[in-house]
Amino acid sequence: MDKFYTTTAIDYVNGAPHIGHAYEKILTDVIARHFMQRTNDVFMLTGTDEHGIKIQKTSSELKMSPKEFCDANAKKFTDAWKLLDINYSKFIRTTDEDHKKAVQNIFEKLLKQGDIYKHSYKGLYCAGCEAFLAEKDLDENGNCLIHKKKPEVVQEENYFFKLTKYKDAIIKHIKNNPNFIIPTFRANEVLNQLENIEDISVSRIKANVSWGIDVLSDKEQVIYVWIDALSNYITALGYDTVNNSGLFKKYWPADVQVIGKDILKFHSIYWLAILMALNLPLPKHILAHGWITIDETKMSKSLGNVVSPKSIIEAFGLKEPDALRYYMATAAPVGKDGNYSDDDFKEKVNAHLANSMGNLLNRSLSMLVKYFDGEIKQEFIKDSILFEQAKRTIGEVKHCFDYFEVAEAALKINELVDLVNKYVTDNAPWTLAKENQIEKCGEVLYTTLEIMCTISSLIYPYCPNIALKMAKQLKYDINTKLDDMKFNNIKAGKLISKEEITPVFLRLDSELAKDKKSK
Repeated sequence: MDKFYTTTAIDYVNGAPHIGHAYEKILTDVIARHFMQRTNDVFMLTGTDEHGIKIQKTSSELKMSPKEFCDANAKKFTDAWKLLDINYSKFIRTTDEDHKKAVQNIFEKLLKQGDIYKHSYKGLYCAGCEAFLAEKDLDENGNCLIHKKKPEVVQEENYFFKLTKYKDAIIKHIKNNPNFIIPTFRANEVLNQLENIEDISVSRIKANVSWGIDVLSDKEQVIYVWIDALSNYITALGYDTVNNSGLFKKYWPADVQVIGKDILKFHSIYWLAILMALNLPLPKHILAHGWITIDETKMSKSLGNVVSPKSIIEAFGLKEPDALRYYMATAAPVGKDGNYSDDDFKEKVNAHLANSMGNLLNRSLSMLVKYFDGEIKQEFIKDSILFEQAKRTIGEVKHCFDYFEVAEAALKINELVDLVNKYVTDNAPWTLAKENQIEKCGEVLYTTLEIMCTISSLIYPYCPNIALKMAKQLKYDINTKLDDMKFNNIKAGKLISKEEITPVFLRLDSELAKDKKSK
């Protein structure tokens, strides 16, 4: 691979980041970090969506300017992603001047070529969705299916985008590329939505919505959410229809665009049509993830169960976000809904990160110090059938990530950890040492530690801090590309001293963790 470009949805800044936002960013970051292990050139984009009537109303209620309100809330998102070690390449804000200029140029280009036209319209507008709704989008009481509120009747003369013009081309693309939408079962959902698709409003009268990007050729109108928000994926790379930057030429099309299932329609229909109208390549994949519930209940402000990632990290006294990253990234099979609960979080990360993986490394290194003063002798270094299984696991993990099956890849890593734990238990190096089978004891420990190097690389995208601690104790170069990984990382000689051995992950709520926290 010569490059890898991935994007997240940009978050609307009318509220603070919660665990649902965090799930998407962690998922995308894990994907990006994995592909960093396969190519030297990865670009990850995230950001915030900052225009629209909700921002206008909320900022007014708080007696702030819309920009002041956006500045304050955008920082909440950048702070949250820093806390979670989200390693994005760029954070775009739709209030950025270069983005606004590029969006204006895109709008004028589509207007000039006839893909945008002016039209009087009367429809049902949902402020929560920032969208006009059809009857099929309402429940039996006439409420929006998502926000459970009645949309308002809006009559305006706006600019419309000829979405229907690209209907057949979009259908053809989806049918001819069965892995374009992931999970694949959502393709039929999109094809059904395309059956009754209509042209869409892409502007609003400034008298009704002032907080937006001005239409250059019509000062009475502002550009509406779709061309503004969706275009961020290319404007962030310097696309503006006039002078495209080297970044755009280098990275577009995106390899995968990660979004929530609730906005799949906008990305698999609206976004594709805009790109087709601009005569640009389409993204290779759109990954529509599920939602995260809290204790099996959908998050809701009225229920008071909206959970922030910061509150979880603080509640458990985590100095690093790896435990939460691992838990969220493995919360659900690709495209399915997941759930968060404190008890499950504690149980899962203790089992996988502390008891299984962390303890395996700790006790193996401790035995190496106890029996051999931390030294690997040349006669311990032998080939093992376990190396073949580790090679297969690398291939299986890569295959999972090729289809963005992040939780499924973690299962493969855990299976390898379990296999090595079984190998240690079956061969009982502590018994071999007592029986004076020194060479066999050393061989078991060498084999275990060698595979732990592989495990540290594979777990790195999920738990970068834990992986780095593992690699440091193993004297292993964690920057080794997956295709270059071999099973001769640990050389003969002194590997580690007793003082260098530290647990890579403390059990949540353990006595040691409590003691560390109090200190």
